[in-house]
Amino acid sequence: MNIAVAGTGYVGLSLAVLLAKTHSVVAVDVVESKVDLINRGASPIRDELIEGRLAEGGLDLRATTDAEDAYARAELVIIATPTNYDPKLNYFDTRHVEEVVELVLDANPQAVMVIKSTVPVGYTQRLCEQYPQARLLFSPEFLREGRALYDNLHPSRIICGVPRDTAFDGELLARAQEFVDMLAHEAEEPEVERLVMRATEAEAVKLFANTYLALRVAYFNELDTYAESRGLDTEQIVRGVCLDPRIGAHYNNPSFGYGGYCLPKDSKQLLANYENVPQNLMTAVVEANRTRKDFVAEEVVRLLEGLDNPTVGVYRLTMKSGSDNFRSSSIQGIMRRLQERGITMLVYEPTLGQPDYYGSAVTHDLESFKRNSSLIIANRWSDELGDVRGKVYTRDLFFRD
Repeated sequence: MNIAVAGTGYVGLSLAVLLAKTHSVVAVDVVESKVDLINRGASPIRDELIEGRLAEGGLDLRATTDAEDAYARAELVIIATPTNYDPKLNYFDTRHVEEVVELVLDANPQAVMVIKSTVPVGYTQRLCEQYPQARLLFSPEFLREGRALYDNLHPSRIICGVPRDTAFDGELLARAQEFVDMLAHEAEEPEVERLVMRATEAEAVKLFANTYLALRVAYFNELDTYAESRGLDTEQIVRGVCLDPRIGAHYNNPSFGYGGYCLPKDSKQLLANYENVPQNLMTAVVEANRTRKDFVAEEVVRLLEGLDNPTVGVYRLTMKSGSDNFRSSSIQGIMRRLQERGITMLVYEPTLGQPDYYGSAVTHDLESFKRNSSLIIANRWSDELGDVRGKVYTRDLFFRD
């Protein structure tokens, strides 16, 4: 099958690489440097499995900035463009999805489009009403940044949603089943669960799943806040709680807050979808993350008491270990709170090619960073901080994400 993938972030590129072993795939992006890297067999994102497969070759995959040409040749277009959350509108910014839909309809109106971008509940149905000539499906992704291809090869489930009451009902139901079977065929899990449902329910699955993960992170962070405030051993409490098999020992490592590309925006979007629907918990999940950052910032301020003109070292801006993504990382929330208190900060971020970050100096020299920091804050521990462990503040108790 000829497939075009719109967007070469970790979702789009991992799908392109996954499907290119069996199908002819064209990855579309507006950034020429990313397109050039892919065509040279290199990855523009940090994912070891993707990097390995691109380097090995043997994939029927090319990248292009010529969207019209790619879509004109495609039987299937997978839309994996970014949908960042707009806090002013309380809504995902879906304009890039709509841009792709319009381009596909102009170039190849017969193509089936599968939206992989995360969208509000009800969005695909509304899009079908806006573009009744479009053949649209929605398939939520459940991928971790840095492990995206692995998660496609070992999926927990594969879901595809079909809009209701369109001119293509029977065709779209068949194409949805074909799509989940296609992904399952490329996976290394022979018995993966496959679900075909309505598009609106599939959209809700994505937002509720990520909000549950955010809730779990917030829960163990608040457990840690309580233990720290009362002088208790968080690690012992967490281990004891998580030995209950109904709870389990996953997503239980305290942090400065949940962050990254998915959990903050998805939990806020789900909360926005609750307008005029009774709830308490969804508001609490979002507010708990702010409260946690307030607590961590106050703890840092407390540790600085008695020091003359202290400098707080910020170890990495990334959302988690093994990532190069700064978006909505929790440590940036701590930085903003410390800046409001007038505290000087020094940032160690080797992937950042600029001399400062929102008014704080940036260094690539780790030894100088350690030497010039009065206190170092690290959302996740690294062994390269081992020689200055005594001045590192982290809530990473289990040394893992």
